[in-house]
Amino acid sequence: MADQYAQSGGDNRPAGIPAIRWEEPPEGPVLVLLDQTRLPAEEVELVCTDASVLVEAIRSLAVRGAPLLGIAGAYGVALAAARGFDVDEAATALAGARPTAVNLSVGVRRARSAYRAELARSGEPGQGARAALAAARQLHQEDAEASVRMAGHGLALLDELLPGGGQRILTHCNTGSLVSGGEGTAFAVALAAHRAGRLRRLWVDETRPLLQGARLTAYEAARSDMAYTLLTDSAAGSLFAAGEVDAVLIGADRIAADGSVANKVGSYPLAVLARYHHVPFIVVAPVTTVDPDTPNGASIEVEQRPGFEVTEVAAPQVPVTGAGGGIPVAPLGTQAYNPAFDVTPPELVTAIVTEEGVVSPVTAEGLAELCGRSRPVTGGFGES
Repeated sequence: MADQYAQSGGDNRPAGIPAIRWEEPPEGPVLVLLDQTRLPAEEVELVCTDASVLVEAIRSLAVRGAPLLGIAGAYGVALAAARGFDVDEAATALAGARPTAVNLSVGVRRARSAYRAELARSGEPGQGARAALAAARQLHQEDAEASVRMAGHGLALLDELLPGGGQRILTHCNTGSLVSGGEGTAFAVALAAHRAGRLRRLWVDETRPLLQGARLTAYEAARSDMAYTLLTDSAAGSLFAAGEVDAVLIGADRIAADGSVANKVGSYPLAVLARYHHVPFIVVAPVTTVDPDTPNGASIEVEQRPGFEVTEVAAPQVPVTGAGGGIPVAPLGTQAYNPAFDVTPPELVTAIVTEEGVVSPVTAEGLAELCGRSRPVTGGFGES
């Protein structure tokens, strides 16, 4: 098991470089990730040589975001197969690395099914590895295409709900190219509005405690020359009260069969604020994020993160003394409640935008009909 970091040239690195890529140097195939924990201060790439390194990268949030986790999971299976590791063991570890994001297990399952099918047909592990890699690459390409289609559907919906342009959009967490094979989910819609000259302001929630909005969404908005303003999560209510928000756009890590949406913690309060202030609350996610096996919001397993993420803050190049590697901001021994996600019920969601179209109002029947248009993914972990 080994990994290494390679630092690129900061602002000299071209905008839009993929957050994940497969490479095949002479010493063997690797999966290369842009380490999102180091952004925006440093643009550093993490080289994964086996699935166990990728699992740690997923848990530490070096790679994150529901669609990208699906892609990473598929590539992780391909990596294990190509390097001769136990594919089933790698698949199980990868799928369990973060429990809420359903895309991760979908990607793992898809690549492992391709590996098993080819191995059964040819009896050649090398052929199986190539089949797993082909499945991962196909998923990667499909996600990029889905991003384009979601942006188109989302922009059309915004134009319908908010005719005339001048849209002021509030977003939470990070949903751009750092979480996708393309330009993202919710951020891709805002970017499309920007390119069409309809975006007046992108309001960026900082997204405590790990600041994905401040560190990552602001980073992407700046690179795209968007008009954006960062705010503390607790300031969102004052924006609504002042009439400064026209729509809320968020992504999702899992959507239950009834339309309940699990997304980065802090999303549910925005939905409540949006409903009170009569502002559209729009979720943008690929159909792979919809989990028909999860019947409702209460059935979604919400990941609990370490308490030190709340009791400490990370500051690059500053001496640290906390147990988690950060600067303590709470008394020693303070316990912290740190769910990674919260769940928004379907009645608070104006619309769910996918690459297959828009569901509004959000109902179990409408969601099932829309998702039925997409290609099914087969091959559960219980299969032999």
